Amino acid sequence: MNLIPFNFNGHEIRVVKDHANEPWFVAKDIADDLGYSWAGTSTIAHVPEQWRGVRSVLTPSGNQQMAVLSEQGLYFFLGRSDKPGALPLQMWVAGEVIPSIRKTGSYQRPMTPAEQLLAQAQTMVTLERQQAEQQVALERVEDRTTKLEQVRYLDSVPSGFETITTIRDRINRRHGLPAWVVNAVMREVSCAPLPYAFVRSRHADEGGQPFAIWPKPAVTQRFDRFVSECTYETAERATHPEIPQGRFKIHPRQQP
Repeated sequence: MNLIPFNFNGHEIRVVKDHANEPWFVAKDIADDLGYSWAGTSTIAHVPEQWRGVRSVLTPSGNQQMAVLSEQGLYFFLGRSDKPGALPLQMWVAGEVIPSIRKTGSYQRPMTPAEQLLAQAQTMVTLERQQAEQQVALERVEDRTTKLEQVRYLDSVPSGFETITTIRDRINRRHGLPAWVVNAVMREVSCAPLPYAFVRSRHADEGGQPFAIWPKPAVTQRFDRFVSECTYETAERATHPEIPQGRFKIHPRQQP
């Protein structure tokens, strides 16, 4: 179990969570905060057995056995204490710590005004960065759209050009890339080659749609560059920073 430390009036009080995510408080920290002289587990012997125990806790010094109190055990211990700090501690735990642990998995004290201003400033910086990135992406889309609007229409595929179907087959034979990676490089990865033209379907009267064609040299150049940017994870599996799906098949890297 890992410790979750938090601070009450300058005293560190640590909590661990069990496998059911229920909080258990380090009993010595509670006793020290109230001013009791810690005498081991005998200090909490009056707490019902099901609400106290000993847990192996991971600390910077390694695993240690620590006496702990469950939430019910903590309230029982504080409720029978005659120390003046018992009630404030109980109110703080019940009103702030437990709700925060159940909501976020850790204790989060209220931020100071200075921390609130810093958090707001950081939020503004993040938003401005996101807006700038979105603007750059939008400009790329607009530029690509403008170029696409200027694309010509042809009645047949001229020599030296190829369709996406041909590209998938040729690039698979050349580099071993699967069709979905070829599609991503052609449509989503930066510097994707733009279509040279759209070829009218011979079945336009039956609802056939024009299809795009690309110059073969530009496609070859882009995929050769893409492969050079890949990181080989195994002999036939690689990753690329612009392919978020993870590893994909690829031909083994050629030795110089």
